Amino acid sequence: MATVSTSIRMQPDAKELDTVFEEVHEFANKADLPEGLVFQLKLILEELALNVINYGNKGGTEPIEIRLAAQGETIVVEISDVGQPFDPLKDAPAPDLELSLEERPIGGLGLYLVKTMVDEMHYRWEDGRNHLTLITRVLA
Repeated sequence: MATVSTSIRMQPDAKELDTVFEEVHEFANKADLPEGLVFQLKLILEELALNVINYGNKGGTEPIEIRLAAQGETIVVEISDVGQPFDPLKDAPAPDLELSLEERPIGGLGLYLVKTMVDEMHYRWEDGRNHLTLITRVLA
């Protein structure tokens, strides 16, 4: 796999996701990523971007910054925003997977799903921005 990186800026609007997905495909083609991993990256970015738009950056106009890097067998995704500080590793409640669908509150599974799709997840608040870094390894 080639060493490739790209940066994407998206306005905090769900309509921007199609453009983000196009850029993810360009990145994936250059890095020679398997299609399953491309699907996974798109799902991760959709969930995280929508969380920023809907909860963290309510009505804000500052762009969401996304950085993708393929380094050997490792993919690094960083998403940053100017929303209120939110550490998904500490601040997101764990969903109760024992409840039936009828008993479960709406929402709350997205971050859980993201956590299950990556090998590492790191958060930091720096220079007035949330920075969430996700690391996954490409399976042969």
